[in-house]
Amino acid sequence: MSNQTMHPPPTTDPYQLLKIQHHPNDTLTRYFEDPHTSPSLDTSLPVLTKDLFINQSNQTWLRLFLPKKATNVSNLNNKLLPIIVFFHGSGFIVQSAASTNFHDLCVDMADTVEAVVASVDYRLAPEHRLPAAYDDAMEALSLIRSSQDEWLTKYVDYSKCYLMGNSAGATIAYHAGLRVLEKVNDFEPLKIQGLILRQPFFGGTNRTESELRLENDPNFPLCVSDLCWDLALPIGVDRNHEYCNPTVGNDVDEKLDKIKDQGWRVLVSINGGDLLADRAKELVQLMDEKGVEVVKDFQEEGFHGVEFFEPSKAKKFIKLVKGFISTFDA
Repeated sequence: MSNQTMHPPPTTDPYQLLKIQHHPNDTLTRYFEDPHTSPSLDTSLPVLTKDLFINQSNQTWLRLFLPKKATNVSNLNNKLLPIIVFFHGSGFIVQSAASTNFHDLCVDMADTVEAVVASVDYRLAPEHRLPAAYDDAMEALSLIRSSQDEWLTKYVDYSKCYLMGNSAGATIAYHAGLRVLEKVNDFEPLKIQGLILRQPFFGGTNRTESELRLENDPNFPLCVSDLCWDLALPIGVDRNHEYCNPTVGNDVDEKLDKIKDQGWRVLVSINGGDLLADRAKELVQLMDEKGVEVVKDFQEEGFHGVEFFEPSKAKKFIKLVKGFISTFDA
């Protein structure tokens, strides 16, 4: 909670907190407990799932989530569904689209929002440092645009696409969006309508108030945030790189102007007990100044990743996403 006195985590070693070992050849051994869920075509479930390769050479793939109600015979009007392209979090360095926590979130989102969800399994750092994950996001969008898979061609309204992620996944969604803006026509008939950024993972060399206040947050301490960036960024650059800090660079205004010109809306959802909160607020302020339509969900209560520990928070956020998307159908 944002008004709690934070006690230091049991250890201040971020490697122990993350349960990883970094080797001299820039690879990780991951001891992180990460239960996985397999895709299923079981029609007794509310959402059907299956995996598609993006790039077999890179071992990247995406998991499609199709609400069973869309396949019912009663769907006589063959209603097409929006598509949410989702990027999972965990600091660019652990977990996957098969991780049970992200799988379950996407199931609930597909069922509640009534959308097809495509959850992208991108390459992890440090074995594949940025911009690898951003590159993989673009390959995923290209696959979705061109794939002849029936779940996409039969059930998806390509004109209603949303890029979404949580934590590092939100950072990927944001950078993928910026890249799409450079060649919008190349992705037709896929048309991005907005970005959904849940607790986006941005950074910088100057500390924000929320980073200093929550330095010893037991859920996500500052040392873990710093280590994730050290492992994810190209070797030799600091956190004031454009891959990390969205407020740096000579073309920030131009990028935000393009978001505005495309008519994209941006949902930014943060919690006061998250040390990343001020970074998100900085980006929101820039977007507001440039006239981008931003939907702000600022909750004082809650910590980083709270929706994975408190189901009520997850349901509330998914309902927010549903409302955000439904405004395009009005």
